[in-house]
Amino acid sequence: MKQGVWILSALVMVLSLPVRQSEADGPYKLKMPLGLQEEAGFIPPDNPLTAEKIDLGKQLYFDKRLSADGTVACVTCHAPEKGFSDDRPTSTGIKGQVGGRSAPVTINRLFSQEQFWDGRSPSLEDQALGPVQNPIEMGHTLEGMIVAVDKVQGYRAQFQKVFGTKVTKEGVGQAIASFERSLLCGNSAFDRFAAGDQKAITVSAKAGLVLFREKAHCETCHTGFNFTDEGYHNIGVGMDKPKPDLGRFSVTKKESDKGAFKTPTLRNITASGPYLHDGTSKSLAEVIEFYNKGGIKNPQLSKEIKPLNLTAKEKTDLVAFLKSLSCPDLQVATPALPK
Repeated sequence: MKQGVWILSALVMVLSLPVRQSEADGPYKLKMPLGLQEEAGFIPPDNPLTAEKIDLGKQLYFDKRLSADGTVACVTCHAPEKGFSDDRPTSTGIKGQVGGRSAPVTINRLFSQEQFWDGRSPSLEDQALGPVQNPIEMGHTLEGMIVAVDKVQGYRAQFQKVFGTKVTKEGVGQAIASFERSLLCGNSAFDRFAAGDQKAITVSAKAGLVLFREKAHCETCHTGFNFTDEGYHNIGVGMDKPKPDLGRFSVTKKESDKGAFKTPTLRNITASGPYLHDGTSKSLAEVIEFYNKGGIKNPQLSKEIKPLNLTAKEKTDLVAFLKSLSCPDLQVATPALPK
């Protein structure tokens, strides 16, 4: 083959390849709120953020057509107006079925790799598809979900533009994960205080911050800018029940992981009650009282969990500090869904 013909042939082949979104509309740079650390974020190399992928993921996040009976979407259990949780002790899925754990928040997942209370999903992409297949949550199969999404012409067109493919389960997972990575909670009163504004938080919240770091030992696990060590700890929740939820143990099968659950971020915590993995604490005051008593004793209780002997004022100050972690800027409007 002559060189000119070969070059022309190769050019035709390149032009005929599917255009990936990262090439179609360019990389997307997140706007990092005050207090968050961009360098700590995790974006998989095979799923770069782009504006159109985030937009597609947002639509899928809000779309009940991903569930078997068209009644449940991601947003059902992770609603913006409810702190990206669902204000229930444990979540409710299709046909009114009630699960055994509360809905973890979807904010600041950019800084987390393992997902769910027990860390069973290694990535947001994997996590996004988990509830679809859970018989209590969205009650679908991945194959059935893809058929439902593929029936929507608007989605077919977006998948072609974003991924250069037909509707796929991998694309659904990548798009939803991308949207969730854009849900960033920062610029709280505490962040402004930490940046030098001494009037940003109250005197009570300042006292609570000292307690958080010292006497109450909260910072042992709720550490760093996102107020979580991303680790798993047994604080005794539910371990006094006849058949307790064993949490991380169900994933690792390690005896030391029995009753251990992932440390949640405390950012925007006032908006996402009730609290703990089983939703048994209705308020932050109840959570603090649970820790103050030293949790619930059991063979795997974390060594850090001990009675705190907090006074009534100290408990109030701790709540005041936690309130200062609310994020004022994270607002997500319901998108128009494609037809």
